[in-house]
Amino acid sequence: MFRLICATALALLLLATTALAAPLTFKLGHIADPQHPYGQGAVKFADLIKEKTKGTVEVQVFPSSQLGNQRDLIEGLTFGTLDMTLTSAAVLGNFIPEISVFDLPFIFRDVQHAYKALDTVGMEIGKLGEAKGLKTLSFMENGVRHMTNNRQPIKVPADVKGLKIRVMEQPVYIEMIKALGGSPTPMAFSEIYTALQKGVIDGEENPLPQIWTARFFEVQKYVSLTAHTYSSEPVLISTSAWKKLSPEQQKAVQEAAVEAAVWQRDLCRKLEQGYIDQINATGKCVVNDGVDLKAFAEATKGTWKFFADKVKGGQELIDKIVNIK
Repeated sequence: MFRLICATALALLLLATTALAAPLTFKLGHIADPQHPYGQGAVKFADLIKEKTKGTVEVQVFPSSQLGNQRDLIEGLTFGTLDMTLTSAAVLGNFIPEISVFDLPFIFRDVQHAYKALDTVGMEIGKLGEAKGLKTLSFMENGVRHMTNNRQPIKVPADVKGLKIRVMEQPVYIEMIKALGGSPTPMAFSEIYTALQKGVIDGEENPLPQIWTARFFEVQKYVSLTAHTYSSEPVLISTSAWKKLSPEQQKAVQEAAVEAAVWQRDLCRKLEQGYIDQINATGKCVVNDGVDLKAFAEATKGTWKFFADKVKGGQELIDKIVNIK
């Protein structure tokens, strides 16, 4: 009997030890193709978390809208039904209005200016989401956004007039297309290809990595390098998932997010020219770089006032970003 009791106790101890050793497993969802730079960034992030936590935290990555569109993913974090996501600042702006400042047309001088703004002002704004269950860890990127359409190359703002352009579900983008005389059409990313193919919309606007990996060039005649906005990709974790981590694990996850963002931004920059060459090489779509960027900046300047009037402290945020050296 004594031996039986000892054996049972040992078995229970082993089970308890195994349970304690089992890693925390989090789910991370995003909408991009796995080969997209931030699709690759998500995998890098997961790998770094496993490495830095010595296997005590693991992240399962679900790309290509497998867990829903961007709004679904963010809502999943607020409800605690999803652990992590990479999403656009534009859609996140429906939950944290202040973060939409980063989507204002031509607010950045270049990508280095964008990085400085996101890593300082962006992280401060990100804290506003914590009351809603959203913790910002870092900012990856989707890239510089350009316009595509089937009517003509877009060289000046007047070329957008009358075009039905898909935009994200975000007031800043809607106002921007209106300012150019186009017809903004909010639509989930997963619906764009079919809508272009069937002529439901005339065009869309996205960074080159999305235009290439989502194969929009197959159903568009022209890609015009309007460079109208820069699209950041916040790395988010739900506050409920964050609280499951020990202080040491939290430190490791935060470090992994920053390191992965630096790696992913560098990858995006390296691949950008290649996307232009690849699109041109297909012969299906013409890349037009003869865009009057100053005219576009002037035509869309009213979007800044729209944001400043709509969001409390909006003008102060604009000034902070513009004045970053």
